[in-house]
Amino acid sequence: MTEASSTSATRPDEDEGAHLANVRDAAAKHAPKHKRLIRSARGGRLLSAMMLPFFLVRPPSGFGVITTTGRKTGKTRRKCIRMVRRGKKAYIVQLRPPEVAMTRPSAVAGWVWNIRSNPNVTLRIRGRTFAGVARELTEPAELAEAREALCETVNLFDYGECNVHLRGVPTRSKIEELHRYWFDTGIPLVVDLRD
Repeated sequence: MTEASSTSATRPDEDEGAHLANVRDAAAKHAPKHKRLIRSARGGRLLSAMMLPFFLVRPPSGFGVITTTGRKTGKTRRKCIRMVRRGKKAYIVQLRPPEVAMTRPSAVAGWVWNIRSNPNVTLRIRGRTFAGVARELTEPAELAEAREALCETVNLFDYGECNVHLRGVPTRSKIEELHRYWFDTGIPLVVDLRD
């Protein structure tokens, strides 16, 4: 998350200023619950880089590797992401840890900037790689579908992820709350998968 955007997608019922205020408020509310492991965009990139070799071999359920084309370099860029597949759609969200969301609520990750420049991506999911077209979600019906898919789905690996991000023992309710925080403060996207 090295750049900020004044053109970031907001929910249809919010203007940009209200959305940013909501992101800051949610981050301030959740900050005491979070470990301070990932304090910056750099921390998130390092964690993704450490997981990438393992995820390329076999991503755990509910996770994958997205490959985008660099908007400046034209080179392929890979990122480990949490995703939930529903038929020919894979829902993902760009995360904003509280440390980032409180100070830069409009921060946009490099991989999202790449998607904005070229929405053609590949997505490595357990057992298969798909080509697809990624886009940010703004329609209320699609947002509701994505929120349900991303926030209510809990896989085994989510317990380890929760342990990295939140204080205390991971539970299903804590994981769902973490996922709702990420969805409400992040940038929800969908990848329309091709065969």
